[in-house]
Amino acid sequence: MYKQGYIYMMTNRVNRVIYTGVTSDLQKRVYEHREKIVEGFTKKYNVNKLVYYEVFDDIENAIIREKQIKAGPRKKKLSLIENMNPKFKDLYNEL
Repeated sequence: MYKQGYIYMMTNRVNRVIYTGVTSDLQKRVYEHREKIVEGFTKKYNVNKLVYYEVFDDIENAIIREKQIKAGPRKKKLSLIENMNPKFKDLYNEL
């Protein structure tokens, strides 16, 4: 049985930093970022706003997509976010 996967992008309050991640439990993972539970980039740069995500039938495809997004330029990431969420509103409460 395959586990569903998600790629997601988060930013800080002023939308300057973009973090891209992959997970099998989006709600739990975003909560961990928001509450600064895990040390790292998102805690250091106060990244706490979910602005983009994609859902996949299995985690392997989500990992492939995450690598594609991370390899691309910031402009492409911004374009993805703006197409789904032009106002950069926090999507966490909609999960």
